[in-house]
Amino acid sequence: MAAAARILIVDDEDNIRSSLQEMLTYAGYRVVAVESGEAAVDLIAAGEKFDLALIDLKLEGIGGMEVLGELRQQSPDTVAIVLTAHASLETAVEALRYGAHDYLFKPCKPSELQESIRRGLVDRQPELRQQALIQQLNDLADNLEVIRASVTGQQALAASPDFSETAASTKPLPPTVEPPEETRRFLKHGGLVVDYLRYIITLNGQLLDLSSTEFDLLAYLIKQAPRVVSAQELTREVKKYEADEWGAAEAVRQNIYRIRQKIKEVNNNTDIIRTVRGVGYAITE
Repeated sequence: MAAAARILIVDDEDNIRSSLQEMLTYAGYRVVAVESGEAAVDLIAAGEKFDLALIDLKLEGIGGMEVLGELRQQSPDTVAIVLTAHASLETAVEALRYGAHDYLFKPCKPSELQESIRRGLVDRQPELRQQALIQQLNDLADNLEVIRASVTGQQALAASPDFSETAASTKPLPPTVEPPEETRRFLKHGGLVVDYLRYIITLNGQLLDLSSTEFDLLAYLIKQAPRVVSAQELTREVKKYEADEWGAAEAVRQNIYRIRQKIKEVNNNTDIIRTVRGVGYAITE
């Protein structure tokens, strides 16, 4: 029988740290909880091994991002989940660039936390195997490039007395650079941030409590901002059916109303969705 996963908790709030430790111990994990980034770094530097780490980003002294960086250097196969009470696009992307598996809002639902931990541990071994395979493929590609360059150089030298000109003409084009995966995960407009992976939207760091339909509608408006989007376009592109002008307006109106109310709850009662009468809706943020 496989040993229970070993989890490190790094949080300076006593009640949260003890609650997490109790919950995860009850779930069968082996848990080590520390109250500071310094204590976490000391454990990592001492060679302590963990399958997964829960790291609060906002810590006194050594912060959560520094702990995450130390963990990536000393134990890159440890799954890291960051906890934050003040989410932003910048901190989320930075955490992902540092190799975090996921980030969660504090306080988060126990079911959400346990599901994130489960996914991280399930994905852990395939990720390790994938990293090894990628490294092998990269090494093979490097060797093939050396061989190809050597053969190309010999052919060019044999075909032309002006070797430098021929070599220049066979110089490979630079590869197309794909945007980082984490930037494709997020969409930002003003204080609005859409996270397509976690299926959430925040406004100035505050989570909007949206249904799936409300998320899809608001995310589409944010993506199209500042363009005014008609109700018919929203029903076609978001709800995935065609409707006449009146039917589309009726189908969308209640959703927009609920979204507005939820935005006002976290935005000092200020609405950021503009209605253009007879045309549609637009984001004003």
